[in-house]
Amino acid sequence: KKKEMLGNFFRLGHLYTNGILKTLDHDFASHSDGMVIPHGLYDLRRNMGHITLGRSHDTSEFSCDCFFNWWRRYGMRAYPNASEILLFCDCGGSNNYRHHIFKEDLQRLVNRIEIPIRIAHYPPYCSKYNPIEHRLFPHVTRACQGIVFQTLEIIKQFIRKTCTRTGLRVTLNVLDREYKTERKATPEFLEAYPILFDEYLTDLNYTAVSNSRRVGCEWGVRWDAIARVARYAV
Repeated sequence: KKKEMLGNFFRLGHLYTNGILKTLDHDFASHSDGMVIPHGLYDLRRNMGHITLGRSHDTSEFSCDCFFNWWRRYGMRAYPNASEILLFCDCGGSNNYRHHIFKEDLQRLVNRIEIPIRIAHYPPYCSKYNPIEHRLFPHVTRACQGIVFQTLEIIKQFIRKTCTRTGLRVTLNVLDREYKTERKATPEFLEAYPILFDEYLTDLNYTAVSNSRRVGCEWGVRWDAIARVARYAV
């Protein structure tokens, strides 16, 4: 979501305080203590959200690391028998459906967890239909409204307080790794291109299968019938 700068900057919202909070009315980068990049993942079945705070750049490698850390800490325990994973993604940003580098980083992710991941992108200008946009992000914004993000600990404290009457809970993680920008897909990946595309809306729907499971898999197979699938939205 929206990047936030650390510092004594004004933020919209109302909150109870013991006195007047004096902040800067212009958020110049020269006055900040760094940038925070929030990345969200929402578990549709368990009504659980996971927010990852990055300190570098919003890249495809960053988004894949966010999912891997969530899967290693929470997902594999919640879904020990999951045979496939379905991710609902927007069509732009770090998981742009037109970028080959996202598909290459996705393939690396699948090779690490050894579970096929199917990506279903929402068409352009249709991200409002993504469940994460009205089941997670608004509540995180509400929990942080009016809070002055002077330190990273303050952000973590209020994001963890996010909850709803319907049972939404949020976990939090911080990635301090430095991510490079302007990366390009390697020639080896472009030549092999192991991604399996659907027959319908091929640009928006495709599947990445780990190299260990690719043996005996037909390239023309469609992944429409998902037996045991963990459904998420990012």
